Amino acid sequence: MVRVCLFGPFSMKAAEDSGAGLRAQKPCELLAYLLLHPHTHRRETLASMLWGEASTTQSKKYLRQALWQLQTALRQKGGKPGVLLLTPNTVRINPASAVSTDVAEFEATCAAVRGIDGESFDVAALELVQKAVDLYRGELLHGWYSDWLFSERDRLQEAHLALLDKLLAYHTARGNLDDGLACGAVILRHDRARESSHCQLMRLHYAAGDRAAALRQYERCTAALAQELAVEPSAATVALYAQIRDEKESIRVAPRLLPPPPPAAALPEILSHLEQVKRLLGTLQDEVHQNIALVRRALDGKSIPPLASMKAVHPASGRRLHI
Repeated sequence: MVRVCLFGPFSMKAAEDSGAGLRAQKPCELLAYLLLHPHTHRRETLASMLWGEASTTQSKKYLRQALWQLQTALRQKGGKPGVLLLTPNTVRINPASAVSTDVAEFEATCAAVRGIDGESFDVAALELVQKAVDLYRGELLHGWYSDWLFSERDRLQEAHLALLDKLLAYHTARGNLDDGLACGAVILRHDRARESSHCQLMRLHYAAGDRAAALRQYERCTAALAQELAVEPSAATVALYAQIRDEKESIRVAPRLLPPPPPAAALPEILSHLEQVKRLLGTLQDEVHQNIALVRRALDGKSIPPLASMKAVHPASGRRLHI
């Protein structure tokens, strides 16, 4: 198994010490590009992209040398499929080879939770997304500056922030204030002008009872938007700030805060409890009707017998209720 890590600085680990001698950047960059784009590529295209400053003849020579270095470093023992599939005109990663990347795992998770709100995550989805977030050790191929990298780098960073947004929504919906605040801080380290995250943190600080911190968060949001984008906060953000400043009770932190479903083993006990509550409410309702009738008789000038004493036993605590 060959494991290639593309988040942060390039690194490669492989069994049987294969890949240990791969040190030059261009062969590593070629391997990284092929792993990020696992389809068939024409040799001329690869040569021009990686050695565009050289002549066509020279760039093809450099490509052949880089491919030889990769084949030598990644040679598989015991008849295992090679990592590369080569023809005189094309190059691609062998889909049957035992090579894996952190980016492929990360993108598989992104696809699995696409269209699912973080508020709706179950435990399995939460663990999956948390593992994917942990894979993101830094920007794609940190320290390399080839032109083809920038769009890939931006795309994956935005995907990382989208996963963090889902985690923030999950923690906010369940009132996990500490986890939510920590997640929001990570988001803002990557994108300090992400207005929606500032708003979430304002709500969380306010819910935690720290109104001053919520107001300071708004000031940081305003400064970041001005410095990074030369814009002012949206009307919704300003309205949220005004609510917190004036200590409005209508601020909602967990719009869909629902308790977790009970385990199946507890359902018979819950049903019994609900039936007791139903009987209790029925008894109370009958006695209320009786007392209404007595009060009406009093209003008509008739004699007033003693009001019924409405008493019942609370099914959960066993305490007697007096109304």
